[in-house]
Order: sequence, then structure tokens, then C-alpha cells
Amino acid sequence: MRSGGRYDVVIVGSGFGGSVAALRLTERGYRVAVLEAGRRFTTADYARTSWNLRRFLWFPRLGMRGIQRIDLLKQVLVLSGAGVGGGSLVYANTLLEPTGEFFADRQWSGITDWAAELAPHYDRARRMLGSTPAPADTPADDVMGAVASRLGIEPPRATDVAVYFGRPGRSDPDPFFGGAGPDRTGCIECGGCMVGCRYDAKNTLDRNYLYLAEQGGAEVFAEHEVVDVTPTEGGYRVETRRPGAWVRHRRRTFEAGQVVFAAGALNTTRLLLRLRHLGSLPSLPDRVGHLVRTNSESLLGAVARDTSVDYSRGVAITSWIETDRHTRIEPVRYPAGSNAMGLLAATLVKGEGRGPQWLRFLAAAAAHPIRFLRSLSVRRWAERAVILLVMQSHDNSLRLTIDDGRFGPRISSEPGHGQPNPTWLPEGHEATRIAADVMGGDPQASLNETLLGIPMTAHILGGAVIADRPDRGVVDPYHRVFGNPGLHVVDGAAVGANLGANPSLTITALAERAMSMWPNKGEPDPRPEQGAAYRPVAAPQPASPAVPEGAPGAYDA
Repeated sequence: MRSGGRYDVVIVGSGFGGSVAALRLTERGYRVAVLEAGRRFTTADYARTSWNLRRFLWFPRLGMRGIQRIDLLKQVLVLSGAGVGGGSLVYANTLLEPTGEFFADRQWSGITDWAAELAPHYDRARRMLGSTPAPADTPADDVMGAVASRLGIEPPRATDVAVYFGRPGRSDPDPFFGGAGPDRTGCIECGGCMVGCRYDAKNTLDRNYLYLAEQGGAEVFAEHEVVDVTPTEGGYRVETRRPGAWVRHRRRTFEAGQVVFAAGALNTTRLLLRLRHLGSLPSLPDRVGHLVRTNSESLLGAVARDTSVDYSRGVAITSWIETDRHTRIEPVRYPAGSNAMGLLAATLVKGEGRGPQWLRFLAAAAAHPIRFLRSLSVRRWAERAVILLVMQSHDNSLRLTIDDGRFGPRISSEPGHGQPNPTWLPEGHEATRIAADVMGGDPQASLNETLLGIPMTAHILGGAVIADRPDRGVVDPYHRVFGNPGLHVVDGAAVGANLGANPSLTITALAERAMSMWPNKGEPDPRPEQGAAYRPVAAPQPASPAVPEGAPGAYDA
């Protein structure tokens, strides 16, 4: 087994939490390594359409090393990202703050005024990610306008997105990011954001946070999947292997004074459960795996019967509506030709009634055979479809557990705290049926929801959540693991409530806040010891700022 070297901090994952940690800790003088299971991509490496499964999907055992992970649990099907830059490679660029219920959730509201404390970090995150309003003038936005009108609610609002449009007259952020320059022509509104932007327009993390972190000395190791973390006298030993390898595993070990887990909510929780299960980190809190949230989410869709209107035009998400204070709905698109995800769609069927879900599906197919047959066709699906992403801020959760399977430790899910996790969303179904009527098409849902009552989410959260004490969560308000102050969780796994909105901006803001309170290397730690009452910490000025003064994302707290 080869040695990967010794670092002050090893960061597991390179998504929104890991990339922020890499930059801000590099600015504070730490020697940082970032370990990412996925590969490094250039714009030419992305799949041209979602049919190129080898470049689009992440199933490394089958030779697929793309940007889209898919994990099926008992209660939910999870979409997440893979690659250097994590979820930013495959997400829909959308940067929205959550509903007020998120900040007031009982899991953490008693600790501090989170809305006020996170406000400056939301601002910094927007600047770093290059947030700008999306042009909400597409056919899909017209459909959402009609839906809002029929529901008697406010018209759609434009989303803020991490996209460089580069057009005269548009208020774009200054492109100081890696690779930006006079040849960066900007977005062509092709809808390809979630397949991988091939036009150098998407402000992925390898263009801002990670780019600057590497310029400052951080080292990023792609295709290094973390499989073990064990304590040593001076910190921790982190073991990696090449993901999906059948024979040449290329095992390496890294020594670290501290470890930051930031592999995404599902993968961080899965890794922590595995490490406790195997006895590598037996002192991890018992609450690992609790309060896993799905954003109370469902992915539905309306599919037109012809191609007289091209619904694939625009960035991935351009607008949103709010049907009530708990529910947001966004129109989502894939680019023309990327029809593979249509294979996961089926006729819309309510999630309640007599008999099991699959029997109700068969009854619906028999009652509407022509509609059912149309749902089997994915010909020009991306051009005909408007996907409806429905998110809610209700208090419901799952619990993830781990046991010994035939091929090693196996993760599973079961009902958790709060209301039962929703198997369908009536508000979403109503909006979807209206959208289908407006489009002259058919309402659809994900195949797993229609057949099995298992909804799909692209925004899984929690599993190692923030709390004021270890019997309520896994990390303290400074993101240190209870009983293990050299371990940290700085990603969506630390989020303990449903946002009712896309979580990327909030994860980035939480990471900015957590990193702002770290001391510069060699200086006293301003954070109180674990167990002490929470108090806000004045952010020390970084020893070596990587972001030029006055530039987007410059440190100004």
C-alpha cells in the first residue's frame, strides 16, 4: 500500500462543502488534501447526451464513471453527483435560500438565530458561485405561468443561477474564476446543465472554490474513494482505493491531523455508518444516520404529445412558484437528445387508494391504454417534457442503518422522526395535471414513485446533523463531531431540516460559516471546547487570502 503523504487536513469529497473547506483552510495556512471518488472532467469530457451512459452515469463497477449517481433505498431513489466538483457538475445551477420554516426547525433553532448568522455567508457564497438571475422567458416558464394563474397564486419568479451568460446588457459577475477570460463566450441556453456543460458557462466548483484552493497549494486526488479512517497518535490515517476496480485497487494511505467529511449527505452518512460498524471509529455518536431528509421532494413531469414547442430551451431551471408557504415547484429540463432519463418516467398515479401502488398503476394503465402506451416512448422526450421539481419544508425524515450483507456492509433505510416521509405530493400532482393540460400532453411521475410509492430526490440531506448535544445530533454548531473534535462534517449531511428549496447555496453558506471560525494554522482556536454553551465566534482574518480584495467572494466578515 502506497503512502499518500501527511497533511494538516484531509477533506473527503469535493462538492459544495469540501470545496469551500479546501479554499478557506488553504487561506488559513493549512496543508490540505482533497480526496474525491469521481474523476476530473474538462468541458470536452462530458457526455453529449444522457445516452452516453459511460460518461453520464456513475457505476464504476460497470465501467461507468460519469457525473450522475443513482442510489435506490427502501423509501427513496437518490440522485447525486460524482467527480471533482461534486454535485456542482450535475446540479441545475439553482441558488435559492430556504423557506422560513427551515431556520425555525426545532432540531437547531434553539442554538442561534440562523437566518441572521448565515446572512453574510449566503452573500459570500453567491459572489463566489457567480450568482445571476436566469432569463425566465422560455416555453417552460410560460407553462408555469399558466399553472400559477389556474392555482390563483403569484406568477413565477426567476431563479438565481451559477451561470456565466456573457451577453452585453446582462449583469454578470466579474469572471475571475479559473479558465474564465476573453474566450469564455457564455451560456447558449441549451438545457445541458445536468448532463455536463460543454460550453464553459457553468460556474462549477472546479472554476471557483477548488480552482483557487489549488492555486493556493491544496492537492486534489481524483478517483480516490475513502474506505477507512482510523485514529493515530497524531491524528488520523485515511485509506483510499480506486472506486470500482476489480483487481488493481491502487490502495493509498494519507496521514492527517484532522479530517473533514464532505462527500455529500448520502455518502458521508454511509461512510460514517461503515466506519462505526467496522470498528474503525467506534466513538462516533449513536445519532449517525438519524434525521435523513429528502427535502420532502418529488420529481413529476408533463410531456407534450408533439414537438411543436421545444421545452428543452434555457438553463436547467429558470423559474419557480410557491403554492403555499411549505411548497415550491420549479420547471426542469434536459437538453435536446438527452432522452435517457425519460426511461425513469411513467403514468401519473395517486399515492393513495385501495390496494398496493403497483395495482393502482395497472388499473390506471388499463383505464387509459393510449396514455400508457405514449408514456413508453422517449422519442424527443427532452424536447416534449417539462419536469416539475416539487419541494416542501415539512418535518419528516428517514433513518439510515447498516448491516452485514453478502458483499460487505449494506446500507438501508427505514421511517424516521416526524411525519412519515411522503410517498406522493398532492400539491405536485395538481400542478402536474394542470401543466399537462396546458401543454396538450400527459402527466407523469418517476417510475419508482408510480409503481412502488418510492419518490425520487436530488436533494437528500442529513444523517450527521447539527445539534446542541450528542443525544440530538452528530456535530456541534461548529461542525465538529461530538466526542471526536478532530473530525468534522461540512456538507449536506449536517443539515437537519428540510429546506423546501434547492440546498446547494445553503450548504455553501454553512460551510463558509464553519470555516470562518477555524483558527489560522498555529494560532489559538477561538471556538469553545465541546460541551460549552454555543457562542458566535469572531472570524479571524485569513493568513493568506486567495481571493483578491474587492473580487467576488473576498473575505469581508
